Amino acid sequence: MTETRADNVTWLTQEAYDRLKSELDHLSGPGRIEIAQKIEAAREEGDLRENGGYHAAKEEQGKIEGRILQLQAILENARVGEAPRTEGVVGPGMTVTVSFEGDDEEVTFLLASREEVGAPIDVYSPKSPLGAAIDGKKVGDKATYSLPNGRSMTVEIIDATPYGAA
Repeated sequence: MTETRADNVTWLTQEAYDRLKSELDHLSGPGRIEIAQKIEAAREEGDLRENGGYHAAKEEQGKIEGRILQLQAILENARVGEAPRTEGVVGPGMTVTVSFEGDDEEVTFLLASREEVGAPIDVYSPKSPLGAAIDGKKVGDKATYSLPNGRSMTVEIIDATPYGAA
């Protein structure tokens, strides 16, 4: 794997990587066997056109296969460890404090993969509109991003410190 596609790298803690790998192993092994057995059992009940159990099992199978593909993509691009971090520069693995233009309130969050669940503070993805807008910015910089309603929001970077550094 070459290092030229750094924007596709998902930084994960060892715990998150192990959890996702375990989920993938289960779904692609026992999970597939279980759903195949459910489909076969429902198929044996007769007419498939009016067989709710069969259709539910097929839908569940589709969700499992979708999650398997998602996990494979995450793990394929995952790096275990910490993203390179520079004090005062926003990037993955940083605790970031921003203030929203026109609002005195400050918001602090961890900029990291959404797979890093369980952090004691909110986690924002670097791929989210806000995360993408502030990635690489320095303390004191402002960034503007689009809200889902089409309007723009401007934030100022108040602080950016490595996560876990108190």
